[in-house]
Amino acid sequence: MEQERRNYLRVPFATETKVTDLESGKVITAGLSKDVSLKGMYCFTDEPFPPGTPCAIELRLTGTSSKLWLHLEGRVIRRDAKGMAVSFDSMDLDVFIHLKNILYYNSGDPEKIDQEVKRYQTTSAT
Repeated sequence: MEQERRNYLRVPFATETKVTDLESGKVITAGLSKDVSLKGMYCFTDEPFPPGTPCAIELRLTGTSSKLWLHLEGRVIRRDAKGMAVSFDSMDLDVFIHLKNILYYNSGDPEKIDQEVKRYQTTSAT
């Protein structure tokens, strides 16, 4: 059995995503995310990029009267027949706050998210 290597809690979160290969400019649009964490996400697509591909990631948040795209940068870390997993390399403070709130709302374990936020801030500061 494969050992779990994730260091951050992933929560189910289905939203529209757009992933752009930063080297070729190819864009995958309208894929749905499966889950998200402070450090990455999995999105469904029929055309996953190869592992190691640097990419720009956009996650669409929708409300009752507004739509917002979160912009992040990352790298594909794995792909399979259904999609790809992307690790986040960088995000601005506003995106971090939105992502943290998504995790709080969907995790059912806000204390664990608080611990992960502290660990994320510690590791990101080094």
